[in-house]
Amino acid sequence: MNGDRMDEPVAIGTHQPRVPARLVLLSLAALWACYFIVATLRGVAVGFDMSWALVSRRLTICILSMLLMAAVWPLLQLLDRRSAGARFVVVLVGALPLSVALTLINQAIFADIDSAKDGHYEEQAEKPSGNNVRISRDDAGNILVDLPKGVSPPKSDSAPDSGASPTGAATEDGDGSESAITIDAEKMLGDSYDYWANIADTAFGRYFLVLAWAALYFALVKAEEARAAEWREGEYRRAAQAAELRSLRYQVNPHFLFNTLNSLSALVMIGKQDDAEKMIQNLSTFYRRTLSGDPTSDLALVDEIELQKLYFAIEAVRFPNRLLTTIDVDDSVLGAMVPGMILQPLVENSVKYAVAATQRPVTIALSARRDGDMLELSVTDDGPGCPENSGGFGIGLGNVRDRLRARYGAAASLEFGKRPEGGFATVLRMPLESGLV
Repeated sequence: MNGDRMDEPVAIGTHQPRVPARLVLLSLAALWACYFIVATLRGVAVGFDMSWALVSRRLTICILSMLLMAAVWPLLQLLDRRSAGARFVVVLVGALPLSVALTLINQAIFADIDSAKDGHYEEQAEKPSGNNVRISRDDAGNILVDLPKGVSPPKSDSAPDSGASPTGAATEDGDGSESAITIDAEKMLGDSYDYWANIADTAFGRYFLVLAWAALYFALVKAEEARAAEWREGEYRRAAQAAELRSLRYQVNPHFLFNTLNSLSALVMIGKQDDAEKMIQNLSTFYRRTLSGDPTSDLALVDEIELQKLYFAIEAVRFPNRLLTTIDVDDSVLGAMVPGMILQPLVENSVKYAVAATQRPVTIALSARRDGDMLELSVTDDGPGCPENSGGFGIGLGNVRDRLRARYGAAASLEFGKRPEGGFATVLRMPLESGLV
């Protein structure tokens, strides 16, 4: 037996399945494509401006975010062999800095649009003549906006003699004209709070996107592990099937050798040395052909027929006047592949229970033909038929049946029985697999 084949299951057992990089990138692309579509549809639903400037920036964010998450994937691979609890904890913690990084990408891409809005507001605060507005801060921390003369600040409902300028209250220059307004710092803090709240909201959204993709990735890992386990099971099944075929094949050779050695012994005892020498030469050729190949591999039908011709030549030395043979094989199936020596037990049965059991000539016929997508092989004889309680006869048929089952499963069949006109017939049907033709 081939030692390399026996080592193969060990290599299979140490194989660690990995999610292909192509599948990882496809999952990221699908995730961010869904995000892009949902965010765009949401913008349409709430009436946001769907200009190309906005859509293109969102698309850029999706691409950059996908690339960043792809860069993190090798770190995620380190968890492939960890327990589910370890994966859960590490992903929950590790997703936080990644979501912050994704949020910063979002803020950086939209920064120019926010600046443009701020510039637009400052433009509206300027005087049409082009004079600038002066902004300062008082001791209380309030922001003072000095307006050019002629620009009226908003009126306040506060009492004029309160001694302090409330939010939006006007101050007066020496000539009595209103020239400045005061902005409450608390309102500015409120605007700052809204800014950071928006960032936090975006970060949490990205956090759950990262968690969703991590869950998808580990689902893909499980699928790969299941696929690898199924593949290993198939390899073990094929290895067991090969071992079974080897065992059945080696059951054939010793049985045939035992019969042949008995025949040689008989020839030597009756003084037929020339016939014994011819049988030895044929036997040597027979075994050289049968033992040189892999017992689990298939054989071309034409080679299988040649082996049986050698066997007939060996047995013809024992039964020179009683053994007659006919071989009828369609040319279209000569290259069909069959299990090696699949006909041998059947031919042996015919020789033992038909030729050796009578003193008259017996014809053993081999035939092969095509029946649709099936190959039909038959071994028939016109002898006395199978005697009752012939245990050896059943062993040969059982061997052939088991080999067909191990090789083809339910696709092959074996039928046998006595012929109405006398003798015995065995018919094998198996899928037609082309080899040489």
